[in-house]
Amino acid sequence: MPTHPDMTTDTPDAPDDSAVPADDGAASGTAALDAMQHQLAVYARRAEQTRLGGLGQARNSMDRAAYLLLNRLDQEGPMGVKALAAGMGIDSSTVTRQVAPLVESGLVKRTSHPEDGRAVVLQLSPRGEARLEEVRSSRRNLMQLITKDWTEEERGTFCKLLTRFNTAMLELNPSSLSQPPGSGS
Repeated sequence: MPTHPDMTTDTPDAPDDSAVPADDGAASGTAALDAMQHQLAVYARRAEQTRLGGLGQARNSMDRAAYLLLNRLDQEGPMGVKALAAGMGIDSSTVTRQVAPLVESGLVKRTSHPEDGRAVVLQLSPRGEARLEEVRSSRRNLMQLITKDWTEEERGTFCKLLTRFNTAMLELNPSSLSQPPGSGS
């Protein structure tokens, strides 16, 4: 059975806009969803292959979990494990496991909570701040290289849509995954 080249390879032979079907009803809606899930699968494979860790010396030098934890601490400031886990949408035990090597390597430090000395908060150390900026800069350079032919508007639109997509994934109720769309819960 013949297939479109993009269904079997990572490199589409068709022009860029042929990968996204025109909006002409339910059939194109299904085609768009099929194209979307396929492109996400291709992206996941490519991201894993290249590890999208950046360029230069910082490439592959920080795993995704560490980057996300350090970034959250940088953006929101010192916080406890439970708050960090809740903000990231993951379990506290997972955060505890992921933070341990960051504390051990000196990127994160544990300090007493300013209002409750018995509680512990996590915060970026100066070394963690410097390391995070090094990795961020490397990843920023990679994004610039990947999107070198994009306009600022296209970059902004892509980021806005990807943020919206990630937010929808975070807000998705896992129990609804066993239900077909539109069937209720």
